[in-house]
Amino acid sequence: MSNKEDTSCSLAQQQHETDLEDAAPHHPKPGPTSAFHQLGLLDRFLAVWIFLAMAVGIILGNFAPGTGPALQKGQFVGVSVPIAVGLLVMMYPILCKVRFETLHRTFRAKTLWIQIGFSLVMNWVVAPLFMLGLAWAFLPDEQGLREGLILVGVARCIAMVLIWTGLAGGDGEYCAILVAINSMLQMVLFAPLAILFIRVIGGSDQAADSIDYSLAAKSVAVFLGIPLGAAIVTRFTLRGLVGRDWYEQRFLAWIGPLSLIGLLFTILVLFASQGEHVVHQIVSVVRVAAPLIVYFAVIFLVTVLLTRRCGFGYELSCTQSFTAASNNFELAIAVAIATFGVNSDQALAATVGPLVEVPVLLGLVYVVKWIGRRHPW
Repeated sequence: MSNKEDTSCSLAQQQHETDLEDAAPHHPKPGPTSAFHQLGLLDRFLAVWIFLAMAVGIILGNFAPGTGPALQKGQFVGVSVPIAVGLLVMMYPILCKVRFETLHRTFRAKTLWIQIGFSLVMNWVVAPLFMLGLAWAFLPDEQGLREGLILVGVARCIAMVLIWTGLAGGDGEYCAILVAINSMLQMVLFAPLAILFIRVIGGSDQAADSIDYSLAAKSVAVFLGIPLGAAIVTRFTLRGLVGRDWYEQRFLAWIGPLSLIGLLFTILVLFASQGEHVVHQIVSVVRVAAPLIVYFAVIFLVTVLLTRRCGFGYELSCTQSFTAASNNFELAIAVAIATFGVNSDQALAATVGPLVEVPVLLGLVYVVKWIGRRHPW
């Protein structure tokens, strides 16, 4: 790299740090390995708990045949009620940590608008087109699986990205802002992109009449609107009644574990609901899993490299990378079932999405933390 480029990158980094100090609270940089011992039991062995939840779910789904149908009886916005409950419980504590009272200062910073612009390009141009290319490259002979994979790529994440960002030490407040913006865009862009990729490019007429704006809008309203509204009311009410210190130190510490408990519950229910279906179609699952692994890894690592090159800093790099690589599986599953049927290949492919995303992105949490320790920026 030339001296001119070094200077430019340094100035960009200095400007970024200045903007952050003015507009957003300070977050600690990724700590040394001894930080592991400062975590609670749930956080410290999260990988173990996640894989146990997956294993228990698969066992229940395959050796207790009534489990899957029982968990799928009640539907809420196209998703089973237990999964909906798990998602809401998972998101609420994270959103309670967002400093809504200082967001107006954040929006005055040029840094935020740079982050929004970068996120829009990665989430609504690069990632969906990359998934479209992978779907055709890996599944040229399987139209149903291909269409389900495309639905996963078009549905941008509004839930688990908050978990992964928090675990990696990313900027939670910027993540909440990007999630909110992607959620609003999802209500507008999901249906036309899905129809463009599946009907126009893929030649499927079945998608034309069933993929509409209402399902995407309802999904966003439920899985983001409810926990966001509850978090705003909770934050301003409790801070006014019992004070800021009690809220920050006691209440947030008390509800914090609910996020990971909700995550584990969601994973267990998801695997229990679909475990038998997945195991009995293992060949199709493997064929769908291959492009998904490539998608998550490539989009994440490319975003890390780009954000580091642009001088965004570790925290914002984590936020951007997990936002770009994550997907709204509940919306993809709901649309696939509503459009093509519960036993369709499209529904199977959409279901495989979170089954692959959870372990892969958990692994990427450890990867980015390792990179942050070895090559800090």
